[in-house]
Amino acid sequence: MISAERLIELVRTYNPKTNADKIAAAFEFGKQMHDGQFRHSGEPYFTHPVAVAAILTEQRLDDATIITAILHDTIEDTKASYEEVSDLFGEEVAKLVDGVTKLTNLQLSSRETKQAENFRKLFMAMSKDLRVILVKLADRLHNMRTIKAMRPEKQAQKARETMDIYAPLAGRMGMQWMREELEDLAFRVLNPEGRQSIIRRFITLQRETGDVIHRITGDMRTELDKAEIEAEVFGRAKKPYSIWRKMQAKDQGFSRLSDIYGFRVITKSEEDAYRALGAIHQRWRAVPGRFKDYISQPKSNGYRSIHTTVSGRDGKRVEVQIRTRQMHDVAESGVAAHWSYRDGVRAENPFAVDPAKWIASLTEQFDAEEDHDEFLEAVKLEMYSDQVFCFTPKGDVIKLPKGATPIDFAYAIHTRIGHACVGAKVDAIRVPLWTRLRNGQSVEVITAEGQTPQVSWLEIATTGKARTAIRRSLREADRERFVKLGHELARSAFEHVQKKATDKALETAARALRVSGPDELLAQLGSAEITTHDVVQAVYPELSTNDGDEISPRRAVIGLEPGQSFERAPCCQPLPGERIIGITYRGRGVVVHSADCDTLSEFEDQPERWVDVNWHSGTHPAAYATTLELTIGNDAGVLGRICTLIGEKKANISDLEFIDRKPDFYKLMVNVEFRDVEQLHSVMLTLEAESDVAAVARYRATPEKPGWKG
Repeated sequence: MISAERLIELVRTYNPKTNADKIAAAFEFGKQMHDGQFRHSGEPYFTHPVAVAAILTEQRLDDATIITAILHDTIEDTKASYEEVSDLFGEEVAKLVDGVTKLTNLQLSSRETKQAENFRKLFMAMSKDLRVILVKLADRLHNMRTIKAMRPEKQAQKARETMDIYAPLAGRMGMQWMREELEDLAFRVLNPEGRQSIIRRFITLQRETGDVIHRITGDMRTELDKAEIEAEVFGRAKKPYSIWRKMQAKDQGFSRLSDIYGFRVITKSEEDAYRALGAIHQRWRAVPGRFKDYISQPKSNGYRSIHTTVSGRDGKRVEVQIRTRQMHDVAESGVAAHWSYRDGVRAENPFAVDPAKWIASLTEQFDAEEDHDEFLEAVKLEMYSDQVFCFTPKGDVIKLPKGATPIDFAYAIHTRIGHACVGAKVDAIRVPLWTRLRNGQSVEVITAEGQTPQVSWLEIATTGKARTAIRRSLREADRERFVKLGHELARSAFEHVQKKATDKALETAARALRVSGPDELLAQLGSAEITTHDVVQAVYPELSTNDGDEISPRRAVIGLEPGQSFERAPCCQPLPGERIIGITYRGRGVVVHSADCDTLSEFEDQPERWVDVNWHSGTHPAAYATTLELTIGNDAGVLGRICTLIGEKKANISDLEFIDRKPDFYKLMVNVEFRDVEQLHSVMLTLEAESDVAAVARYRATPEKPGWKG
């Protein structure tokens, strides 16, 4: 453990005017409070908060944040109280420590409404002071660095939470170095074999080609010197997880992956940054479609840089980032740059983003009355997405998350324009509303009087603002329809437990679930905002709509007209537990698709054929066939073990066909009959854990890949 003197010395390197006495007092107080407590590794517990404080000195943060890091576990884990911390170190520090404590107590990966509500309260509190997140991220980083002392199952849980929550959060805040380290530390736990294989291949590549980074760095410096541009050049191999992710996304092996090296050019001025770009493009051929100018179009967290990819030596692609020193400081610290010090004074960085304004930009579109689940979904969409920049016909820039569609663009301009959208032109060409927008495109929204949002738009829109506005409009326009559907869902759910959905029962459920009245309860039930399980449990806590007799496949879907039949779409093979949408066919009844099925795009212009349906909330029999695509090793007994694993999960194999045979592996299609999507996921996780299974995926039919056995 580093001493108080060493910690103060680290702070003094960037802030000579630091209040050393106050930091020393916090160090002594924290050490006293944590006395007798130990980590899983056997070290004194106080080594952890001191290490967290040391990590934050690398960000050059203010005294209040450093002291908060030292004390961040005192209120939660020791006899220290909020009042005591406030009296000794001030109200600012006490509020920060309390904020970190509340964040620690939240289960951020949970999808429960209660946790969504807590997340919302915390997120709104963060707008007052984002430093609680900076301390929590440093806390998680140190815990991941020392995770080997924990039990294996706890390691896996923390690593998954880090990969899903904390790493994307660090990236969205602009702290890319922290995101990469968190991802790599989590990757080390979740897939050690995959990480080691990447490292081994790197070593082999270096042995075969020599020090590529040193050679290319030298070449770049030579070109910049020729152009009389004063700049620093750094090169590095990308992190194992970053390479692994690219291999998975592009479905390529390591040998075919080209841009595994990254280079950074730090210039003295913005003008030199563009001159450096010109010098590099004159020397090496630029790769089309891989250029991004975040200097002229900065990200919302203040990130500014020029990105380009060029073909370097031996045709190998390398990624180059070019920016000034001030831009680099923001790129390293993200929104934390707002609190950073340099030479004893708060850094006056013109590119640093005000954290309060940054959070306000994320939350301004969310109406205070929106329910907590929608708020949580929308915030995650906004926080964890990369951005694309598109233009209006007048040349105004609209920032959207990656994967956004013209509907998102329309709502980003104004809710009224989004509601009235009937089509769009991208670069003057008429396109469907589900088209994914790309950087630099010009988008013209086509509107029509009398148009209203369609249910299908929820599957097309990706931004929180658009989805929230669409839901609100649908609730208002379709309230009667949702109430009717909700009444049928409630009636069926109550009958399943031998009860009746009387007015009194619905009033009781509405009170218990804090809904304004029975009609609102039914409307939320019909629009899938609450479940039948919630409603029944609110009235009869001792009962469960998930127990009892199995639901007959003939009445598995709720929302059909009397006498109307249904069938599962062979393209997506939806399972109970998944969100579904029905499409009417003359003579066939309703064909039920998964809500994310690509086939639904064919019916975009036929909203009258769309039917709001839901799976019955009870227990279903294992009678719903779904096709799995497996790649397994060609060894004796492998297929038998696979079949046994599936059978142990109470799932039944109804058909099997080999579609590719190689000396070392087989590829096969397996039809398995499941109860619900939860059982499917359980089987797939079990198969993924089997060492002789190279790949397992749920087969989805497309025009290029027609339905198998279908």
